[in-house]
Amino acid sequence: MSAAPRRFVLGPDAVQGDAVRFDRAETRHLARVLRLRPGDLVEAVDGAGGRLTVRLTGLERDAAEGVVVGRDGAGRESPLRLVLAQGLPRGDKMDGIVRMATELGAARIEPLLTARAVARPDAARGRGRRLRWERIAREAAKQCGRAVVPGIGEPTALADWLTARAGGGLLVCLWEGETRLLAAQLPAGRPDAATLVVGPEGGLTGDEVASLRSAGAVVAGLGPRILRTETAGPVGLALLQARYGDLGEPRT
Repeated sequence: MSAAPRRFVLGPDAVQGDAVRFDRAETRHLARVLRLRPGDLVEAVDGAGGRLTVRLTGLERDAAEGVVVGRDGAGRESPLRLVLAQGLPRGDKMDGIVRMATELGAARIEPLLTARAVARPDAARGRGRRLRWERIAREAAKQCGRAVVPGIGEPTALADWLTARAGGGLLVCLWEGETRLLAAQLPAGRPDAATLVVGPEGGLTGDEVASLRSAGAVVAGLGPRILRTETAGPVGLALLQARYGDLGEPRT
């Protein structure tokens, strides 16, 4: 489906009371692409669950301003706080993974450096890729009408990520070596949070899976066919959302 027109994502400090200030990139889109003028109405999301109707009051070269004329805090966020911990794939595959994870309601995406991950970006290249993923997440959030843009973590070694992992919730590891299916492995009840771990091309090693099991992960497969890493993550997210989130029966 095409992106909804006149929808913008605001930075964390862009709203002060009813006053709104758009950043340079969004201003360019407002003025040069949509050719909007003071008095026009736009929809904006504040990245924290708020959906705003904003009347433009001024458009300069590098910044636009507006005033909030309507608020809707309902948003379109899942009751399940879902995190995708994705083994870093080759090339630009992570771009599509970030986009689909955002559309499926992930609250955060953590790129992981695993034993079989071929991609090992240096610091400078890593910063550039992370900025691109953040931009893709923002655009995907606008397209699907989300009021929250997923956070993107720094690429981190799996062992370090497990040690630093904060918070509880369900931990799930998808592994092609496990014959028991995810749907049959998921526990009863409705957790408030779930983290899905997916390996890169070549999958996770047996030692990595063992470390995840030791951390309490449910290790499961997705059926008789081996899925690409860029397919497995979105499939797993959709199954978790269908079981515990907002793609299944409404919460009671």
